[in-house]
This record gives sequence, structure tokens and C-alpha cells, in this order.
Amino acid sequence: MKKIFTAFIEYDDESKLYVGVIPTVVGAHTQAETLDELQRNLQEVLELCLEENPEIANEPMRFVGTQQVEIAL
Repeated sequence: MKKIFTAFIEYDDESKLYVGVIPTVVGAHTQAETLDELQRNLQEVLELCLEENPEIANEPMRFVGTQQVEIAL
């Protein structure tokens, strides 16, 4: 059985790393120097999270969208 999870990806100029997080899975976040490496790292961390909490794979979570939040600095 396969299930698709959505990851958010950002690039951090300071560290020069891509940062990925799967918001529907607690603890599923990682970083990498390339997008290919980030994909592998996200798969690995997702597998580890599901190993620890297998019930996550059966929860009916779905991606809704993103939202920009503006604050004054």
C-alpha cells in the first residue's frame, strides 16, 4: 500500500540548505544541500516516524493549502 504525504520546502540562505517538513506528521522534518538529497531524507524520516507511530498512516489527513502571514518588524 502506498500513501502520499505533502511536504513544505524552503531554502535557507544563511545555512545554504533546503529545509523540508511534512506538517501532518509530528517530527517529520529534515534538511539537505540538494533537492534530491532532501527527497531521500524526507522519505527516511517519514518511514521512521511511521515506524514509531503506525496509526498516522491510517489517519484521514489531507493537504488543504498554504497561507501567507504578514507581521510588522
